[in-house]
Amino acid sequence: MAQSTLTARALDTLLGDWRGADPASAYRALAERLRLLVLDGRIPVETRLPAERDLADRLDLSRTTVTNAYRLLREQGYLHSVRGSGSVARLPGAPTFLPAPPSAEYLDLSKAAPPALPWLGEIARAAADDLPRQLGDSGFDPIGLPELRAALADRYTARGLPTSPEQIMVTIGAQHAIALIARTVVGRGDRAVIEAPTYPHAYEALRMAGARLVPVPVQPQESGEADDEAAALGRAFGYANPTIAYLMPDFQNPTGRTMPAGARELVLDAAARQGTLVIADETTAELDIDRSDPPLPFAAYGPAVLIGSLGKTVWGGLRIGWIRAERPLIRRLVAARAPGDLGTPILEQLMAARLVERMDEVLEHRREQLRVGRDRLEAALAESIPEWHVPHVDGGIATWVQLGAPVSSQLALAARTQRLVVAAGPRFGIDGAFERFLRLPICLTPDQVDASVRGLAAAWQSLGSVPATAEPGLLAEVV
Repeated sequence: MAQSTLTARALDTLLGDWRGADPASAYRALAERLRLLVLDGRIPVETRLPAERDLADRLDLSRTTVTNAYRLLREQGYLHSVRGSGSVARLPGAPTFLPAPPSAEYLDLSKAAPPALPWLGEIARAAADDLPRQLGDSGFDPIGLPELRAALADRYTARGLPTSPEQIMVTIGAQHAIALIARTVVGRGDRAVIEAPTYPHAYEALRMAGARLVPVPVQPQESGEADDEAAALGRAFGYANPTIAYLMPDFQNPTGRTMPAGARELVLDAAARQGTLVIADETTAELDIDRSDPPLPFAAYGPAVLIGSLGKTVWGGLRIGWIRAERPLIRRLVAARAPGDLGTPILEQLMAARLVERMDEVLEHRREQLRVGRDRLEAALAESIPEWHVPHVDGGIATWVQLGAPVSSQLALAARTQRLVVAAGPRFGIDGAFERFLRLPICLTPDQVDASVRGLAAAWQSLGSVPATAEPGLLAEVV
């Protein structure tokens, strides 16, 4: 059974500029773009696509063109049609409700996350030794172990934001925190301001809570337009009257932009006047490489709820995140948590408490890794694909590459023939925009950088001559 239905209008927005130069091959071009939308998650598996007639009318095509495109996708395994139920998106070679994991032969650039810390095994063994003293309790922990909440509060205080343990709630990663806040605070039809581009799973969580999204443009770090962004956010707060705003003030994903201190004050002042709750995602906030004079945590400049995690600093497999907020909101979140989950695992919290105490050491290790990855990626792209514009970021996990042409989706498909999984630029927007951009992680090893650039260069060269084809069963899960 399909989980959701995609209207012809919504699909038209997702498709963007898909038409090729040859009208006779329009059905193939349409099928290729639809396949990419399924592969990179913009069309979730089990989504019902529009009826052929509706889509043909919306795209100003003959129904035969859409029929042939759907037929080709069925032959390739990307659509499953049942009489009376329409055409439903799926992945070939896997159950329709489960994405097939990328093959080990592929290098996955859709996940901008570093490998595990080399001493994480040591931390796990030490935490296991601490576990017996926790076994007398039920193990269901909806708010967080006292020692971890205290360690996180001390970390905020040391960074210039006085915090008590009662202002901290521990979650199962940052995404869990975003979704919990959204379903607690947002009512159906409420407006939510987001940056554009932004982290896809964040705006998906807001949409699932019933929010109507209001995007505000974000420029890459080197553009120098932070004041314009602050003014645009202020205007959005005024005309949209949003309930909530989701922002990434430090090393924004995907642009790498950091919001200056003055802009932070302007944004939070405008939000406070309008009664908008600002959620600041700081999961990458401490991943400096060579940023001078880093800003304080976002809530030091005005009222804001902060989200953090260990996914980008320690390892994505350690599902520990947290929320810093005022006590009344923390109490609301704890009360609202049970329908979704019954608490954060204890062993992981014991690991996290040890890691937070060693965070300076963790960050120094990551800083050197990121510097090496960033510098090598910039140099390799400048040599192999000089026509791309690669912004110089001073921290974070990714860079937002300007391709110079609206071909990001075609490039993402072509990259699969080079055994690369890439998230196309439009994955980071809500309206089919950003076809001129590609997010690339800077947290790769030198060997991974070299292999990535070789594959991207070959894919780039192929765009003008050979239609891209993708191996079945691959789904990019953007991180």
